[in-house]
Amino acid sequence: MIVFGGQGILLDVEGTTSSIAFVYDVLFAYAKEHIAAFLEQHAIEPAVAEAAAAIAAETGCVGQPDTPAGRTAIVLAAIDLINRDIKSTPLKRLQGMIWRNGFESGQLIAHVFDDVPPALANWADSGFDVRIYSSGSIEAQQLFFGHTAAGNLTRHLRGHYDTTTGPKREQASYVAIAADMGLPPRQILFVSDVGAELDAARAAGMATAAAFRPGNRPLESLYDHESIESFAEITC
Repeated sequence: MIVFGGQGILLDVEGTTSSIAFVYDVLFAYAKEHIAAFLEQHAIEPAVAEAAAAIAAETGCVGQPDTPAGRTAIVLAAIDLINRDIKSTPLKRLQGMIWRNGFESGQLIAHVFDDVPPALANWADSGFDVRIYSSGSIEAQQLFFGHTAAGNLTRHLRGHYDTTTGPKREQASYVAIAADMGLPPRQILFVSDVGAELDAARAAGMATAAAFRPGNRPLESLYDHESIESFAEITC
Protein backbone atom coordinates (compact mmCIF):
# COMPACT_ATOMS: atom_id res chain seq x y z
CA MET A 1 0.00 0.00 0.00
CA ILE A 2 1.29 3.46 -0.93
CA VAL A 3 -0.08 6.56 0.76
CA PHE A 4 0.48 9.53 -1.55
CA GLY A 5 -0.29 13.07 -0.46
CA GLY A 6 0.62 14.90 -3.66
CA GLN A 7 -1.42 16.36 -6.48
CA GLY A 8 -0.22 14.70 -9.69
CA ILE A 9 0.04 11.13 -10.96
CA LEU A 10 2.20 10.25 -13.95
CA LEU A 11 1.75 6.81 -15.50
CA ASP A 12 3.74 4.62 -17.84
CA VAL A 13 1.70 2.45 -20.23
CA GLU A 14 3.40 -0.83 -21.20
CA GLY A 15 3.63 -3.06 -18.13
CA THR A 16 1.86 -0.49 -15.95
CA THR A 17 -1.62 0.27 -17.30
CA SER A 18 -1.50 -2.42 -20.00
CA SER A 19 0.19 -5.78 -20.40
CA ILE A 20 3.53 -6.07 -22.16
CA ALA A 21 2.06 -8.95 -24.18
CA PHE A 22 -0.63 -6.69 -25.69
CA VAL A 23 1.93 -4.12 -26.78
CA TYR A 24 4.30 -6.66 -28.33
CA ASP A 25 1.91 -9.30 -29.63
CA VAL A 26 -0.91 -7.02 -30.81
CA LEU A 27 0.21 -3.42 -31.34
CA PHE A 28 3.72 -4.11 -32.64
CA ALA A 29 2.46 -7.01 -34.75
CA TYR A 30 -0.25 -4.80 -36.29
CA ALA A 31 2.29 -2.11 -37.15
CA LYS A 32 4.64 -4.61 -38.81
CA GLU A 33 1.80 -6.18 -40.78
CA HIS A 34 0.45 -2.88 -42.11
CA ILE A 35 3.47 -0.60 -42.45
CA ALA A 36 4.23 -1.44 -46.09
CA ALA A 37 0.68 -0.80 -47.30
CA PHE A 38 0.40 2.31 -45.13
CA LEU A 39 3.53 3.86 -46.61
CA GLU A 40 2.43 3.00 -50.14
CA GLN A 41 -0.94 4.70 -49.60
CA HIS A 42 0.17 7.72 -47.54
CA ALA A 43 3.83 8.42 -48.39
CA ILE A 44 2.99 11.73 -50.09
CA GLU A 45 1.39 13.11 -46.92
CA PRO A 46 3.86 15.49 -45.24
CA ALA A 47 3.69 13.99 -41.74
CA VAL A 48 4.15 10.45 -43.05
CA ALA A 49 6.96 11.44 -45.41
CA GLU A 50 8.73 13.31 -42.62
CA ALA A 51 8.55 10.35 -40.22
CA ALA A 52 9.67 7.91 -42.91
CA ALA A 53 12.60 10.10 -43.94
CA ALA A 54 13.63 10.48 -40.30
CA ILE A 55 13.63 6.70 -39.88
CA ALA A 56 15.83 6.41 -42.97
CA ALA A 57 18.26 9.02 -41.61
CA GLU A 58 18.28 7.47 -38.14
CA THR A 59 19.00 3.96 -39.39
CA GLY A 60 21.36 4.89 -42.20
CA CYS A 61 19.29 3.22 -44.89
CA VAL A 62 19.33 4.86 -48.33
CA GLY A 63 15.59 4.70 -48.91
CA GLN A 64 13.30 7.64 -49.62
CA PRO A 65 9.53 7.37 -49.17
CA ASP A 66 8.71 8.66 -52.66
CA THR A 67 9.97 5.55 -54.52
CA PRO A 68 8.95 1.86 -54.25
CA ALA A 69 12.52 0.74 -53.56
CA GLY A 70 12.98 3.50 -51.02
CA ARG A 71 9.77 2.58 -49.20
CA THR A 72 10.85 -1.06 -49.07
CA ALA A 73 14.15 -0.07 -47.49
CA ILE A 74 12.36 2.09 -44.92
CA VAL A 75 9.86 -0.67 -44.13
CA LEU A 76 12.67 -3.15 -43.47
CA ALA A 77 14.50 -0.61 -41.31
CA ALA A 78 11.34 0.18 -39.33
CA ILE A 79 10.55 -3.50 -38.76
CA ASP A 80 14.08 -4.03 -37.50
CA LEU A 81 13.64 -1.18 -35.03
CA ILE A 82 10.34 -2.68 -33.85
CA ASN A 83 11.87 -6.13 -33.44
CA ARG A 84 14.68 -4.66 -31.35
CA ASP A 85 12.24 -2.47 -29.38
CA ILE A 86 14.21 0.68 -30.15
CA LYS A 87 12.56 3.79 -28.72
CA SER A 88 12.83 5.76 -31.95
CA THR A 89 10.76 8.96 -31.96
CA PRO A 90 9.99 8.92 -35.74
CA LEU A 91 9.14 5.21 -35.55
CA LYS A 92 6.74 5.83 -32.68
CA ARG A 93 5.18 8.68 -34.64
CA LEU A 94 4.67 6.43 -37.67
CA GLN A 95 3.29 3.61 -35.54
CA GLY A 96 0.73 6.00 -34.08
CA MET A 97 -0.49 6.88 -37.57
CA ILE A 98 -0.79 3.20 -38.47
CA TRP A 99 -2.59 2.32 -35.25
CA ARG A 100 -5.13 5.08 -35.87
CA ASN A 101 -6.61 3.02 -38.70
CA GLY A 102 -6.75 -0.03 -36.46
CA PHE A 103 -8.39 1.68 -33.49
CA GLU A 104 -10.88 3.69 -35.53
CA SER A 105 -11.90 0.64 -37.57
CA GLY A 106 -12.35 -1.50 -34.45
CA GLN A 107 -9.59 -3.92 -35.42
CA LEU A 108 -7.65 -2.78 -32.34
CA ILE A 109 -9.09 -2.52 -28.83
CA ALA A 110 -6.62 -1.51 -26.14
CA HIS A 111 -6.06 -3.75 -23.15
CA VAL A 112 -5.97 -2.18 -19.70
CA PHE A 113 -5.76 -4.00 -16.40
CA ASP A 114 -9.09 -4.23 -14.55
CA ASP A 115 -7.99 -1.89 -11.77
CA VAL A 116 -7.03 0.91 -14.17
CA PRO A 117 -10.43 2.38 -15.21
CA PRO A 118 -11.81 2.76 -11.66
CA ALA A 119 -8.52 4.18 -10.40
CA LEU A 120 -8.33 6.77 -13.21
CA ALA A 121 -11.94 7.78 -12.59
CA ASN A 122 -11.44 8.04 -8.83
CA TRP A 123 -8.24 10.07 -9.13
CA ALA A 124 -9.72 12.44 -11.70
CA ASP A 125 -12.93 12.90 -9.70
CA SER A 126 -10.83 13.65 -6.62
CA GLY A 127 -9.03 16.46 -8.45
CA PHE A 128 -5.72 14.78 -9.18
CA ASP A 129 -3.79 15.78 -12.28
CA VAL A 130 -3.36 12.42 -14.04
CA ARG A 131 -1.09 12.22 -17.09
CA ILE A 132 0.67 9.65 -19.25
CA TYR A 133 4.37 9.40 -20.13
CA SER A 134 5.18 6.73 -22.69
CA SER A 135 7.69 6.10 -25.46
CA GLY A 136 4.66 5.69 -27.73
CA SER A 137 3.69 8.92 -29.47
CA ILE A 138 1.13 11.27 -27.93
CA GLU A 139 -1.22 10.42 -30.81
CA ALA A 140 -0.84 6.72 -30.07
CA GLN A 141 -1.50 7.30 -26.37
CA GLN A 142 -4.69 9.23 -27.10
CA LEU A 143 -5.89 6.50 -29.46
CA PHE A 144 -5.00 3.82 -26.92
CA PHE A 145 -6.91 5.33 -24.00
CA GLY A 146 -9.74 6.41 -26.28
CA HIS A 147 -10.39 2.85 -27.47
CA THR A 148 -9.97 0.49 -24.51
CA ALA A 149 -11.98 -2.59 -23.64
CA ALA A 150 -13.42 -0.46 -20.80
CA GLY A 151 -14.39 2.38 -23.13
CA ASN A 152 -12.98 5.87 -23.61
CA LEU A 153 -10.76 6.76 -20.66
CA THR A 154 -9.29 9.99 -22.04
CA ARG A 155 -11.68 12.15 -20.01
CA HIS A 156 -9.73 11.16 -16.89
CA LEU A 157 -6.39 12.34 -18.30
CA ARG A 158 -5.13 15.93 -18.38
CA GLY A 159 -2.06 15.43 -20.55
CA HIS A 160 0.37 13.19 -22.40
CA TYR A 161 4.15 13.11 -22.84
CA ASP A 162 6.34 11.12 -25.21
CA THR A 163 10.01 11.05 -26.17
CA THR A 164 9.76 14.52 -27.72
CA THR A 165 9.89 15.70 -24.08
CA GLY A 166 13.01 13.61 -23.54
CA PRO A 167 14.18 10.01 -23.01
CA LYS A 168 12.34 8.19 -20.26
CA ARG A 169 15.56 7.17 -18.52
CA GLU A 170 16.90 10.70 -18.08
CA GLN A 171 16.31 12.88 -15.02
CA ALA A 172 15.88 16.04 -17.10
CA SER A 173 12.75 14.60 -18.75
CA TYR A 174 10.95 14.37 -15.41
CA VAL A 175 12.09 17.85 -14.40
CA ALA A 176 10.58 19.14 -17.64
CA ILE A 177 7.32 17.26 -17.08
CA ALA A 178 6.97 18.59 -13.53
CA ALA A 179 7.49 22.12 -14.83
CA ASP A 180 4.86 21.59 -17.53
CA MET A 181 2.41 20.23 -14.94
CA GLY A 182 3.09 23.26 -12.78
CA LEU A 183 3.86 21.12 -9.74
CA PRO A 184 6.95 20.56 -7.60
CA PRO A 185 8.36 17.11 -8.47
CA ARG A 186 7.68 15.86 -4.93
CA GLN A 187 3.95 16.40 -5.58
CA ILE A 188 3.97 13.90 -8.47
CA LEU A 189 3.84 10.11 -8.20
CA PHE A 190 5.39 8.29 -11.17
CA VAL A 191 4.37 4.67 -11.73
CA SER A 192 6.34 2.40 -14.07
CA ASP A 193 7.63 -1.15 -14.41
CA VAL A 194 11.12 -0.05 -15.57
CA GLY A 195 13.74 0.53 -12.89
CA ALA A 196 15.83 3.00 -14.90
CA GLU A 197 12.75 5.17 -15.50
CA LEU A 198 11.83 5.09 -11.82
CA ASP A 199 15.42 5.96 -10.88
CA ALA A 200 15.38 8.98 -13.21
CA ALA A 201 12.06 10.18 -11.78
CA ARG A 202 13.31 9.72 -8.22
CA ALA A 203 16.50 11.65 -9.04
CA ALA A 204 14.26 14.48 -10.29
CA GLY A 205 12.48 14.51 -6.94
CA MET A 206 9.28 12.61 -7.80
CA ALA A 207 7.66 9.96 -5.64
CA THR A 208 7.79 6.56 -7.34
CA ALA A 209 5.97 3.24 -7.41
CA ALA A 210 7.11 0.08 -9.20
CA ALA A 211 4.34 -1.78 -11.04
CA PHE A 212 4.55 -5.56 -10.72
CA ARG A 213 2.12 -6.80 -13.36
CA PRO A 214 1.77 -10.30 -14.88
CA GLY A 215 4.45 -10.81 -17.54
CA ASN A 216 6.67 -7.94 -16.40
CA ARG A 217 10.42 -8.32 -16.38
CA PRO A 218 12.34 -8.31 -13.08
CA LEU A 219 12.93 -4.80 -11.76
CA GLU A 220 16.52 -3.56 -11.89
CA SER A 221 17.03 -0.21 -10.19
CA LEU A 222 19.49 1.86 -8.18
CA TYR A 223 16.90 2.98 -5.63
CA ASP A 224 14.38 1.07 -3.56
CA HIS A 225 10.94 1.77 -4.98
CA GLU A 226 7.72 0.81 -3.25
CA SER A 227 5.91 -1.83 -5.27
CA ILE A 228 2.28 -2.33 -6.23
CA GLU A 229 0.38 -5.04 -8.07
CA SER A 230 -2.74 -2.91 -8.54
CA PHE A 231 -3.59 0.77 -8.65
CA ALA A 232 -6.02 0.01 -5.83
CA GLU A 233 -2.96 -0.15 -3.58
CA ILE A 234 -2.36 3.60 -4.08
CA THR A 235 -4.17 5.66 -1.45
CA CYS A 236 -4.41 9.36 -2.19
